[in-house]
Amino acid sequence: MSEEERLLKEAKKLAWEDRLSHKNWKVRNEANIDLASLCDSITDPKDSRLREFGPLFRKSVADSNAPVQEKALDALIAFLRAADADAGRYAKEVCDAIASKCLTGRPKTVEKAQAAFMLWIELEAVDVFLDTMEKAIKNKVAKAVVPAIDVMFQALSEFGSKIIPPKRILKMLPELFDHQDQNVRASSKGLTLELCRWIGKDPVKSILFEKMRDTMKKELEAELVNVSGTARPSRKIRSEQDKEPEQEPASEVAGPGASEESEADAPQEVDEYELVDPIDIITPLEKSGFWDGVKATKWSERKEAVAELTKLASTKRIAHGDFTEVCRTLKKLITDVNIAVAVEAIQAIGNLAKGLRTNFSGSSRFLLPVLLEKLKEKKPTVTDALSQTLQAMHTAGCLNLVDIVEDVKTAVKNKVPLVRSLTLNWVTFCIETSNKAAVLKAHKDYVPICMECLNDGTPDVRDAAFSVLAAIAKSVGMRPIERSLEKLDDVRGKKLSEMIAGSGSGCDVSTGTNSAAVRSVGGSMSFAASSEGSFVRKSAASMLSGKRPVPAAPANKKGSTAKSGANKKGDGTVRPETSKSIEAPEDVEPSEMSFEEIESRLGSLIQADTISLLKSAVWKERLEAISSLKQQVEGVQDLDKSVEILIRLLCAVPGWSEKNVQVQQQVIEVITYLASTATKFPKKCVVLCLLGISERVADIKTRAHAMKCLTTFSEAVGPGFIFERLYKIMKEHKNPKVLSEGMLWMVSAVEDFGVPHLKLKDLIDFCKETGLQSSAAATRNATIKLLGALHKFVGPDIKGFLADVKPALLSVLDAEYEKNPFEGASSAPKKTVRASESTSSRSAGGLDSLPREDISGKITPILLKSLESPDWKVRLESIEAVTKIVEEANKRIQPTGTGELFGALRGRLNDSNKNLVMATLTTIGGVALAMGPAVEKSSKGILSDVMKCLGDNKKHMRECTLAALDSWLSATHLDKMVPYITAALTDTKLGTEGRKDLFDWLSRQLSSLSDFADAGHLLKPAASAMMDKSSDVRKAAEVSIAEILRVSGQEAIEKNLKDMQGPALALIVERLKPHVAFQESFDSGKAVSMGPTSKSIAKVAKSASNGVLKHGNRALSSRVIPMKGSRPESILSVQDIAVQSQALLNVKDSNKEDRERMVVRRYKFEEPRIEQIQDLENDMMKYFREDLHRRLLSLDFKKQVDGLEMLQKTLPSTGKEIIEVLDILLRWFVLQFCKSNTTCLLKVLEFLHELFDKLQEESYSLSESEAAVFIPCLIEKSGHNIEKVREKMRELTKQIVNVYSATKSFPYILEGLRSKNNRTRIECVDLVGFLMDHHEAEISGQLKSLQIVASLTAERDGEIRKAALNTLATGYKILGEDIWRYVGKLSDAQKSMLDDRFKWKVREMEKRKEGKPGEARAALRRSVRENGSDVAEKSGELSQSISGSIYPRKNYGHSELQMERHLVPHTIASVNGPTDWNEALDIISFGSPEQSVEGMKVVCHELAQATSDPDGSAMDDLVKDSDRLVSCLANKVAKTFDFSLTGASSRSCKYVLNTLMQTFQNKKLAHSVKERTLDSLITELLLWLLDERVPRMDDGSQLLKALNVLMLKILDNADRTSSFVVLINLLRPLDPERWPSPALNETFAARNQKFSDLVVKCLIKLTKVLQSTIYEVDLDRILQSIHVYLQELGMEEIRRRAGADDKPLRMVKTVLHELVKLRGAAIKGHLSMVPIDMKPQPIILAYIDLNLETLAAARMLTATGPVGQTHWGDSTANNPPPAAHSADAQLKQELAAIFKKIGDKQTCTIGLYELYRITQLYPKVDIFSQLQNASEAFRTYIRDGLAQMEKNAAAGRTPSSMPMSSFAITSRGLTSENSLGDSRTERFISGVTSGTLDAIRERMKSMQLAASAGNPDSGSRLSMNENLNHGPPGQARAFDRASVENPVHSGVLPMDEKALSGLQARMERLKSGALEPL
Repeated sequence: MSEEERLLKEAKKLAWEDRLSHKNWKVRNEANIDLASLCDSITDPKDSRLREFGPLFRKSVADSNAPVQEKALDALIAFLRAADADAGRYAKEVCDAIASKCLTGRPKTVEKAQAAFMLWIELEAVDVFLDTMEKAIKNKVAKAVVPAIDVMFQALSEFGSKIIPPKRILKMLPELFDHQDQNVRASSKGLTLELCRWIGKDPVKSILFEKMRDTMKKELEAELVNVSGTARPSRKIRSEQDKEPEQEPASEVAGPGASEESEADAPQEVDEYELVDPIDIITPLEKSGFWDGVKATKWSERKEAVAELTKLASTKRIAHGDFTEVCRTLKKLITDVNIAVAVEAIQAIGNLAKGLRTNFSGSSRFLLPVLLEKLKEKKPTVTDALSQTLQAMHTAGCLNLVDIVEDVKTAVKNKVPLVRSLTLNWVTFCIETSNKAAVLKAHKDYVPICMECLNDGTPDVRDAAFSVLAAIAKSVGMRPIERSLEKLDDVRGKKLSEMIAGSGSGCDVSTGTNSAAVRSVGGSMSFAASSEGSFVRKSAASMLSGKRPVPAAPANKKGSTAKSGANKKGDGTVRPETSKSIEAPEDVEPSEMSFEEIESRLGSLIQADTISLLKSAVWKERLEAISSLKQQVEGVQDLDKSVEILIRLLCAVPGWSEKNVQVQQQVIEVITYLASTATKFPKKCVVLCLLGISERVADIKTRAHAMKCLTTFSEAVGPGFIFERLYKIMKEHKNPKVLSEGMLWMVSAVEDFGVPHLKLKDLIDFCKETGLQSSAAATRNATIKLLGALHKFVGPDIKGFLADVKPALLSVLDAEYEKNPFEGASSAPKKTVRASESTSSRSAGGLDSLPREDISGKITPILLKSLESPDWKVRLESIEAVTKIVEEANKRIQPTGTGELFGALRGRLNDSNKNLVMATLTTIGGVALAMGPAVEKSSKGILSDVMKCLGDNKKHMRECTLAALDSWLSATHLDKMVPYITAALTDTKLGTEGRKDLFDWLSRQLSSLSDFADAGHLLKPAASAMMDKSSDVRKAAEVSIAEILRVSGQEAIEKNLKDMQGPALALIVERLKPHVAFQESFDSGKAVSMGPTSKSIAKVAKSASNGVLKHGNRALSSRVIPMKGSRPESILSVQDIAVQSQALLNVKDSNKEDRERMVVRRYKFEEPRIEQIQDLENDMMKYFREDLHRRLLSLDFKKQVDGLEMLQKTLPSTGKEIIEVLDILLRWFVLQFCKSNTTCLLKVLEFLHELFDKLQEESYSLSESEAAVFIPCLIEKSGHNIEKVREKMRELTKQIVNVYSATKSFPYILEGLRSKNNRTRIECVDLVGFLMDHHEAEISGQLKSLQIVASLTAERDGEIRKAALNTLATGYKILGEDIWRYVGKLSDAQKSMLDDRFKWKVREMEKRKEGKPGEARAALRRSVRENGSDVAEKSGELSQSISGSIYPRKNYGHSELQMERHLVPHTIASVNGPTDWNEALDIISFGSPEQSVEGMKVVCHELAQATSDPDGSAMDDLVKDSDRLVSCLANKVAKTFDFSLTGASSRSCKYVLNTLMQTFQNKKLAHSVKERTLDSLITELLLWLLDERVPRMDDGSQLLKALNVLMLKILDNADRTSSFVVLINLLRPLDPERWPSPALNETFAARNQKFSDLVVKCLIKLTKVLQSTIYEVDLDRILQSIHVYLQELGMEEIRRRAGADDKPLRMVKTVLHELVKLRGAAIKGHLSMVPIDMKPQPIILAYIDLNLETLAAARMLTATGPVGQTHWGDSTANNPPPAAHSADAQLKQELAAIFKKIGDKQTCTIGLYELYRITQLYPKVDIFSQLQNASEAFRTYIRDGLAQMEKNAAAGRTPSSMPMSSFAITSRGLTSENSLGDSRTERFISGVTSGTLDAIRERMKSMQLAASAGNPDSGSRLSMNENLNHGPPGQARAFDRASVENPVHSGVLPMDEKALSGLQARMERLKSGALEPL
């Protein structure tokens, strides 16, 4: 026993489930066979085993092995035959499995699957079956949909509509009608026709036709004609079979019984009402405004409202709802005064009755009385509407005869006779349309009513009553009304009897005989249908007439053979029938004519003897007679009248059955003579002769005569008619020679007449279907010859119609085509057609050559939608469907309706799936070929999208594109394609390979042309391509240019040369020049052309082109090229000698900054554009010596190498010059990187290696612009396909870190990781590993980007994965386990790979004794802590590179920081963070952004501790260092933000802002920040607030919020004087280099405007609170900054800006106004820093005076102000003094403010002086009573301070004479020079000359004189104002009264003292030399 047999034997022991799921297919196969046989053996449906088997089939029918699947279906069928309806529980799962797996299998599998479905239906699982079918028809594979439709078709045709509910099928059909597959559409049509058999045509039409396209409607209409008779089910469900097993044979029994039974069995037509879904009309009715409309006063509005209801109710089925209110409204409207409204309401009721049916019965009874009453209206419109509505109410079942009795009784008693008669007429209708039972039930009520009405006075009413009685009698017979008839008189009784008898007999006739006839017909038809169905039952598509096999064909053949006997009458009778389908005109078909009639009509035309001899049995007599006949015919003068009768005679005697050859020949000759001689030869005659002549063609003896005759016929009536008639004769004739020889005649006819008169499609179809399919070789050969002849006239298009022919025949046909090449227009026909009808036949036939098909019907919305499907398989199927449509149309289509198709195909050209793009290209080519020249207009410019596909890097894609272009060119002409080609050649996205291929293609096309003027347009793009980086493109372009110049005319070249300039023009001119000497003139012109204009070169070009064309030498360029090797080289060498004396690089006029400003900084590499290349050429010509730039710009790589060698030799000595033009060189290197010449590239890399070494020697770092130009290209090209180049690139990338820091290079490398080139990505990954290994400290802040490297471990390419793993292993070596923080989220597989690699790395490190991962880093940190200074020195360069921002800016911070930096003793990179405050500050200053975070943590900790103990010594220490801290942080803001912009985390930014926030939250710390530091910080913060890049940063919105809050905190807590001064200074335009990023989209003016607006907002905030902070600010310092601002502007600029409403100027004026308003005239005492005596007078003085005048005029300088105002305040005379308690309150408030000042170190001196003044002014006030809660130490401090102030006053000193003008002076004790604040103001203040002292002295004297004058008024005024200046208002007024009484006050008055003290302070400074004169 073999292994297999043993396995099968063992398997039989297993359980069924295990056997059916066994892995060996043979075991499963055996199991299914066994299961089937077992099920067959089960006879009891209730057998328990069947329940066990049921669940097994779900999996077994879905078996992947086709034979096993088939056996599983056999088993399922056996199971279903054995089971009963209980098996339905398994139906759903099994049916779904069959539908998904079996319907696409082998034909037998599909058949068995369908049989299984039918058995499920038999087991009453109909709903499950239909559910499965709903899913199956949605299958994307059309192959699976057709069997699903077929099985529904089978189910319906076998089980009928009672078992298979048609409603569900009707719902499925609409989506199948628009299916893209024609087989599915055909099957759906067949299923529709089958439905019509079961439910009738009308329901199907009304439900489905509105959802079909017009073309399908027409097709189905045509098919519906063939659907007739009724359908009967041929199969019953199992339960019915069990009930009636014996009655099946009964259907075969004939006779009345059988017909009755069949009638009973046949299902009635299904009510359409049941097939449609109900529609809700109440909701739309309410929305339509019905209820308002019916109440309207205008009748038209009421009618419109009701019409809306009528329209809505016209739907076939209305959803049930509450129509009570609607009916009430309609009841009122029936009686509406306007007839139109009433009619509309009645119609609405009728529609509601039809739509609601029984649901409307209640409403019908409610409305009936009113409707019957309304019958009184005489107008026909009303009565017609009422009749229709009443009939509808009855037929819809709303009313029955019993329901309406009472209403009828009422109506027949109505006084209006019309109501009575019409009511009875309606009752008649109701009885006639009711069933017998209903009439029997109700007749007793109606007979008395009618009997009563028979006595009515109106004849119409009596007649109507008679009709009712007759209808009752007709329905239920005479017996029920016999008694009533007895009561009638004789006349009426007789009339009624006659009516009943008449209607009864009619009834008998119709119901008896006719119905029997109908039944018999129906029976026969259904039998025929069933017999036919037995042949085609399984396919829905077979219902269509075009697909169904027609059994009539054999009969026709028999008929035709009978015809060919001897009977002429038979010819006459049968032939017309055969020809009817071909030719419609009446006169073509000959009528029958007896021989006697022919003889009589001939008359004396032919001698009687001749005719009698023609009948003779002796052949010689017949021959003699025919010869005589021929002579007689030739002698007839007017033949036209007698042609037909003569032909008829010859057809009769001797006839076509003549056996003698000579006689036959003579007959044919006579007919030929008649056809050629008659001016109009009737087509009837041709029809009479054609069969006989075609048979004579088959005979070799008569062939020549017969063929000549047919040719003569063709000349007479046209070959088209002859061909059409011959098709059928040749096709049906038994003799194969008739076909083969007929074909040969057709060959000669085509050669003689051409194809214009022929219907080519019919001819080709005939050849395909009959000729090529023939079994006779002669026929096939003749057909091949015929098709070859057609090819000669039609051309290659004929091949499209023969695509489905066998390959063997196709090859023979191709050989025949070669023998008969296409001649086109040159093939003129040899013979012409005489007949006038030839024109019509020509137009109908062949002028259009091969026909084109309209495919618009096949381009369905579903197809177009599928082309956009998200599933690529559906899209591919749709593209293939389009190709199939074109092929079905024989590749000849019309352009109509293809616009949307081209739009959809255009979308597929951008498909992500490249295979679909290629398929689309092939399809577009096919469509273009099929459409011909019309494609240009219909395609909507799709050609441009086709050409874009040449940009693909796959060769196969480009080949497909070129094939599509070839197809397009075949359809149109090249001139139509030129615009698209021009656009494509200038498209930078096309790529090197694409441009090369397109140039090659173009050259091939142009080479086949001799003259093509439009080629001139291609000259410019071709010339531009001559400068392409790729040598292949240049070569291809050169060949194209040669072809373009060859085929273009003179005008075209001249015209296109005018539009060209620069290098492109030079290249064309070079190819045009006839002599080498022209090179010199061209070279001289070339230099000029590089400027803004190129007139000289244009002239040269023009003269050159003229010269070439005059000589007529078009191929000149090819001759010029060889000369380049000899002569030009010598010229160049001569030029070289001439320029040797000049410097190699001319950098005199170089402006590198301007050039760099033009560079767009991007990390991603982009190929240089043409304009960029031209700019580079211009720059090189400008700065490089002529011989050098000529070599470097040469197209010859050898010269470029020479140029590089020249540079290489001079490199050691020209370092500085090369640095100046480094950006130009780098751009040139980029250009070379993009070219494909390896020799040049290797030389470039060699030079770059030396160049970077030189730059390193010079300590030069690449600028941002240079890096942005070069590094992206270097990174992108590092993945070069040549290993040697890659190695050099690798060295260069590692070397570049020496001239451009690793930190800045890193983002470029990260961009390289996103490259499309795998090799580039591998190199970049390795480079990341290199940087981590050697420069980890520099890139430590950007380690988050390791997650990009980590993501590459999931790539499919093994090399990339390997490189990524190696790099991460390097990272692991350095970082240790910390690396997991940086790699991001990884899949388990990736983590596993990394784990393995890390373990390997650990082992490697152990082998090499390198320690553990991360250990070296930790050790370094420890050593750093221990030996900090060494590490700091080593990391000096590092920190410098890290801290530099991406965009270089001038440093406006303190210069001393830069000096201190080299003296820092602390480490930068301490491992656990800095240990103290100073170390933290150093790290903040000099560490990288990430490192500085550690420092800031320490600072924040220290600040928090100090804030918790504000009085401790820690705070004092911090105050001393606060300026340094803020300065460090201000510098760090830009660096951290720049760092974050590279893609790093914003963590460092947040720390900087948070540390600044903590600093400025403390007032002491904030106050101790110097003005210069504050300036730097505020500027930085405002600039970043405006930077557009911040929102795009990590947590950008939070950073903006933090910047805003910090700015507000600085304004609140920083020294207000410094804030004012800084902000006023910032109102000036900012230096462009202070901006953090270059202006990309806006000018610096616009940026400055935004910046100024922000500064103004800050000043507004400070100015708003000035009233409460006036004593906190140094007014002298603020006024000085205002003065400097105004003086800088000058009066002219101020006037101009005032007119322009300049915000900064307006803000400065506002600040000054507020100060004047608050201080009044005392403001003039604060001008100590303004040179008041300068000429002209300072502008600020004029503004102060103006403000004083304005405020005084507005009476705003009153004593009620918070502080003293001006001397104009004389309000004591006008205003009564306020209450005393108010004065006390204000005094307390003033004292509280003073004590606050004393409590603050910064303002304590001023506070003490003011307190001293209060004690002087108000000696009675007890100051210390206000200090009860203060400490004893504070009170002591106050006493001591007041004592000191008193001593100072005695000595004549005041706070104004002390250096108190800024806090910097008092707190830090700096020199008086520093007291002036920002150094920017020094130049203005130092402008005070020695004359200033005299001016001040004079002014002091005048003020003292004024003060000491004895004027009481002035004294009181001054006194009062000083009081106002220094005391509370209430006290001031009290003191004022005292001063009036005692006007002369001893000593200097307070106000003047203040003013004088200011002047004295200035004098002191001038004397001490603090202000040096200019």
